[in-house]
Amino acid sequence: MFTSVSAAAAVAFLPPLTGRASPPAYRVSANRRRRIAPRPHFLTSSASSPILPVAAMATDGAAPAASDVGSKQKLLVFDAEEDLAVSLAKYTAELSEKFAAERGAFTVVLSGGSLIKALRKLTEPPYLDLVDWSKWHVFWVDERVVPKDHEDSNYKLALDGFLSKVPIPTGQVYAINDALSAEGAADDYETCLKQLVKNGVIAMSAATGFPRFDLQLLGMGPDGHIASLFPGHPLVNENQKWVTYIKDSPKPPPERITFTFPVINSSAYIAMVVTGAGKAGAVQKALSDKETSSEKLPVEMAVLQDGEFTWFTDKEAVSMLQNK
Repeated sequence: MFTSVSAAAAVAFLPPLTGRASPPAYRVSANRRRRIAPRPHFLTSSASSPILPVAAMATDGAAPAASDVGSKQKLLVFDAEEDLAVSLAKYTAELSEKFAAERGAFTVVLSGGSLIKALRKLTEPPYLDLVDWSKWHVFWVDERVVPKDHEDSNYKLALDGFLSKVPIPTGQVYAINDALSAEGAADDYETCLKQLVKNGVIAMSAATGFPRFDLQLLGMGPDGHIASLFPGHPLVNENQKWVTYIKDSPKPPPERITFTFPVINSSAYIAMVVTGAGKAGAVQKALSDKETSSEKLPVEMAVLQDGEFTWFTDKEAVSMLQNK
């Protein structure tokens, strides 16, 4: 388990990553690994529900407007959460192989909540053996400023439900320094990211000038918040910092750090995992192209500049979009 050391200091001694990485700390033997064809654009599900473009689920049959024509969105609807978890594991494993081959590293951003449970199939065969976990570098889109062993910690949630079950090198899991204040932890985490960009572990977006993570695995709250970016909060408008902090979160605990929208929107891929009827209202607002007088929800502000955005949902979550 991690100790409370500076995240920035933890990466200061990492060698630059050039092309393929140096021999990994962990690699599954060749006779146990099979090639996973990197075809995330043609993802299929064992569920009977089809893979639908967002347009197919929009309230009036039209795709929601996007601020950037280069941004792609897909909506996947599954009959059961089990089918969603199977499909999400396949999608993630394919992207892992794609980026490990192209860059020698796979940068993955996690969130909290039910997302970690949805990743459980990655901890089981065949993916436990197929994925080259030595290439993974794991980050958090937001974190509660609490000790790492606290029940509110996103790190603890991920450790218990996912990270402790897969052989990702310890030094490639970037937790916050929980000994610092919220402001200090945010500054330290941003410094960590900048060092990893310098070392070539994290890519930079040519389009935005912000870090370009390979995959962000995100969830959404019933109020439409993502990360620790809440409706109506001034932080949704932060456009300079990579990582910022909040001390008055409307959802406890109050002190958190969070990626900003420029970082979220610079990702190569985002998987937005949303299930349950309690989130149907926010999903309807996010995916319907009907004009509303209310301000945008944070989830509506997640628009990739040059990437692919995929919704992983169940029928309950999209229930207010169907047959309207």
